[in-house]
Amino acid sequence: MSYFPSYLQLEEKRILLVGGGAIALEKLEKIVDFTDSVNIITKESTDEFQLFAQRYGIDIEHKVYSRGDIDGYDIVIVATDTQELHREIYEESRSSRILVNSVDNTKYCDFIFPSYIKRGDLTISVSTSGSSPAMAKRVRLYLEGLIPSNIGEFLSKMRELRSTMPKGKERMRYFEKISDEYMQENFQQK
Repeated sequence: MSYFPSYLQLEEKRILLVGGGAIALEKLEKIVDFTDSVNIITKESTDEFQLFAQRYGIDIEHKVYSRGDIDGYDIVIVATDTQELHREIYEESRSSRILVNSVDNTKYCDFIFPSYIKRGDLTISVSTSGSSPAMAKRVRLYLEGLIPSNIGEFLSKMRELRSTMPKGKERMRYFEKISDEYMQENFQQK
């Protein structure tokens, strides 16, 4: 069965990342696009991982994961080479409302990371529900080439305008007109 597409507000969520290698770094790079409220537990970590975490002010607790370390978290991402640990953390989470992502093992996932494009307020995600992350990446790369580089600026202006106009059909038509004009000016050139 496919995964339901959803965008979560991570601002108030507590996130735990278990792992400190190359795959954990990939996940951390995606998380910091949306929040820096993440804690890390890892037995060991690569220099690159440590430098990246340090750049974002994220602390790394160097230790072996212990049962109960997920308590108090909303989301746990397990990015280690130890599949037994992935299973243990997933099973531990079942008695709570903690969402788990187990890298490269959808059997132990409540959610997966899509391939995505982020330009300002625009986020477009592509998923194959885990069947082919490589294909999701290729589709993302194709779509990236279609999106104008100034779309983030356009969306910032739209956000400002929305706050100045009362809700209603007239506002909706106005924003549809502006969006259509933007699309004609910027997408037709591709």
